[in-house]
Amino acid sequence: MHHLDIEIDRKQFSMIALEEMVHEDSYARLMDVFVKALPLDKLGFTHVEHETQGRPPYHPAVLLKLYMYGYRHGLRSSAKLHQACLVNVELWWLLKGLKPIPRTILYFRKNNAPAFKKAFQHFVILLKEWKLIERETIAIDSFKIRARNSLKNNFNQKKIDRHLEYINGKIADYNQQLDQADGTGQRQEIEEKIVHQLSQKQQYKAIEKELKNSGQSQISTIDPDARGVILHRNVVNVGYNVQAGCDSKHKLFVNAQTGNVNDTNALADMALEAKELLKVDRMNTLTDKGYTTGAEIARCSKNNITTYSSPKEHSSQKNGLYDMQDFKYSTQDDTYTCPAGAVLHTNGSIYPKRNHRVKHYKTKACKGCTLRQRCTKNKNGRFIERSIYQEDVEQNAARVNHNPDYYRQRQQITEHQFGTLKRQWGFTHTLVCKKKHVLSEVYLCFTA
Repeated sequence: MHHLDIEIDRKQFSMIALEEMVHEDSYARLMDVFVKALPLDKLGFTHVEHETQGRPPYHPAVLLKLYMYGYRHGLRSSAKLHQACLVNVELWWLLKGLKPIPRTILYFRKNNAPAFKKAFQHFVILLKEWKLIERETIAIDSFKIRARNSLKNNFNQKKIDRHLEYINGKIADYNQQLDQADGTGQRQEIEEKIVHQLSQKQQYKAIEKELKNSGQSQISTIDPDARGVILHRNVVNVGYNVQAGCDSKHKLFVNAQTGNVNDTNALADMALEAKELLKVDRMNTLTDKGYTTGAEIARCSKNNITTYSSPKEHSSQKNGLYDMQDFKYSTQDDTYTCPAGAVLHTNGSIYPKRNHRVKHYKTKACKGCTLRQRCTKNKNGRFIERSIYQEDVEQNAARVNHNPDYYRQRQQITEHQFGTLKRQWGFTHTLVCKKKHVLSEVYLCFTA
């Protein structure tokens, strides 16, 4: 194969302008225009204004351009970004030859976490003004990333008990060996092992106390906000469950949050945040069955948000007896009618059941019923528990079942972006600790 280009003599002096070295369609040019248009002082970035005396700090526009360019190309650590400043021609042009040191780059991300969120929200508002988002349908889904906290530094009560049981067993073994030891040197070695185990025991006791005081089911010692999550195929790792909302028109992100290890209680908060940001009176949401919770669906309905969340199968036991679906509910009378024709009434009281609130429906007709053996094994007869949000759940299920093509858009809207973030940009783990800093990385990715 013949080379058509002529090689340049390395020792030849050349007159080169940075403007000529960056292609007119380069992403760096787009990033330069975007950052210049941001009201950095109103967004809360530090050092927009500074004292005239002394050596001035880097302007936040310089470091924001560096971060957005880096995240767009899979460069997230301060060391890699600094190295890119030394060798990347587009960054020479973008930063006008400035080369911030790794410490400066690192602390800019650490000290401007709230500003990154406001910058992303400002970007979403621009998308709205440019009519690149239609604000009618928002698909909400989540993806998981690993935290800066190993699994061995994540504890729940069961894990602590297992460690304490092991330590107590080792101490008992060492005491037994101590009784049988002959020489002074051997006894001293065993005593040192016992002291070490007692020290370990104190550490686990301190972690146990901290866990109880936190009121949580688990605790992480390096990153206190990180939790044990299922990454894939039942593989558990310590990380974050990142919620993301995408507009259906061009599949662009509109908001993000991170909180619980699953999606159970995330729907309403995400939907309300998106609705407030987009300034709409009504909107629809598309979610998978992990978000299908009665309380969350009802909260959305009260705020003019129509949910399309994949219905869950009913939790009643499949034991060969009449299923709850065999009982007909009357909305007008607030009663159930059983397969034998008897009516089950409620006293109107609401009872707590785990994380739910339910009403009980009973009838005295079970005593002489000929179908009792096919209905219940309870000596007091059959009773039904109905969630106070059951009507909202059923309406949601009806919407999904009557609009399968509309609901099927969910995967098309969200899944591709997650693949790009993880596979192409390498966003499978976070480089920072605590929720607000993790979200700053998320907002940087979404904006870039």
